[in-house]
Amino acid sequence: MRASGEETRRTIARLEAALPDNAEAVAHLAALVERMDRYDHDRDDPVREIMARVGDRWSTLILLVLRAGTFRHATLRRLVATLSAEGGISQRMLTLKLRALERDGLVAREVVPTVPPQVSYSLTPLGAELVEIVDRLLRWIEAHNDEIAAARRGFAADE
Repeated sequence: MRASGEETRRTIARLEAALPDNAEAVAHLAALVERMDRYDHDRDDPVREIMARVGDRWSTLILLVLRAGTFRHATLRRLVATLSAEGGISQRMLTLKLRALERDGLVAREVVPTVPPQVSYSLTPLGAELVEIVDRLLRWIEAHNDEIAAARRGFAADE
């Protein structure tokens, strides 16, 4: 359910009351409220779900692995287990994540009609585009790793 125009106006009025001397911040936050009201109130909206998917424990790693090529389920599971800090992913969890990624159009599932059927997974063009964005985020984190580590040390010292 998206917020009503009246709800949006009330939220913006509360922002103006909270920040009476900061019109620039109110304008920025009002734009954020309007953007969130377009998407975040619908639990099934792609904005909300894709942001959650990128932030979950397995989906991003699965996408990054699929960037290397097309893999069958068992191979993909072994690759994810090899690369993950957790040391492994259950077959059920991998299947759930792959289904969600497929539903969002990020992963393609191909079934070869053999006995038994062979199922393989690959990135779609949409998935490949998202992985490029994730890769840029990873490069940013790597470029700022020392600053982040220093901030964490400073934070720990203040506690």
